[in-house]
Amino acid sequence: MPADRLKVDVEGRSLEVSNLDKVLYPKAGFTKGEVIDYYTRIAPVLLPHLQDRALTRIRFPNGVDGGSFFEKNAPAATPAWVRTENLPAPGSGKGRETIDYVVADDLPTLVWLANLAALELHTPQWKVGEHPDMMVVDLDPGAPAALKQCCQVALLMRDRLAEDGIDSYPKTSGKKGMQLCCPIAGTQDADLVSDYAKRIAQELEKAHPKLIVSKMAKNLRPGKVFIDWSQNNAAKTTVAPYSLRAQDVPSVSTPLTWDEVEAGAAGKRPSTKPYTAPEVLKRVEKQGDLLAPLLDGGPELPGR
Repeated sequence: MPADRLKVDVEGRSLEVSNLDKVLYPKAGFTKGEVIDYYTRIAPVLLPHLQDRALTRIRFPNGVDGGSFFEKNAPAATPAWVRTENLPAPGSGKGRETIDYVVADDLPTLVWLANLAALELHTPQWKVGEHPDMMVVDLDPGAPAALKQCCQVALLMRDRLAEDGIDSYPKTSGKKGMQLCCPIAGTQDADLVSDYAKRIAQELEKAHPKLIVSKMAKNLRPGKVFIDWSQNNAAKTTVAPYSLRAQDVPSVSTPLTWDEVEAGAAGKRPSTKPYTAPEVLKRVEKQGDLLAPLLDGGPELPGR
């Protein structure tokens, strides 16, 4: 076997990992081996959020400064023990009617994906064969607005959703924005969920027109936070909690406490900076999974 390849046993599965010293985050010197190590160590809190969800990966075989590609279909050399699900492919750019999606239910699959430099992991709001069990509200700041303004909008959104009995849990996107994740009943279709999120976004835009925009037109976004309600479309995915992101540093989509969001809204650090993989591991060791309530289900969304 070549010197840059190594056979490992992961929970009884035999895997081959390679090029562990290859730097995937050049400005931070963060290697492929460190990516695999991060995903291995974060797996206990990450895997429950990937369970039973069709996985879209963004792969960076030459690191974050090299080319990347989205991958939905299971690659040709997928091990037989990796779970795949053949599902409809709405909006497929390659004209496919169905796709053999990878479902990352276990640690061996996660390590296999990390070895393929699948740095970013994105999931839909539904589990295989089911209606959405989560509503996601994506908060995207238009410069000069930044994460501080996202935190301000997150607080407004939290309080408005609470009026309808909907709990919300914040996380950073790992880039410039953040998301609110809301557990729901899983009994309503994606169109209804998306319509509800749009209605709330429009309400908040009307009440706070200098801070919030609910329309997708980019020329309306400078200095405001776009509430992207369309993330709940059945064909859309959102970066999974604890996923790495392709930034200068190995930043992570990081669950936050509401105290941190309030601090972020006031412009205080560290809530307004990206958390890195080592920092997130320390946070989880101290706080556990702040998004664990997402796994317990929630109420139905109200109609108009």
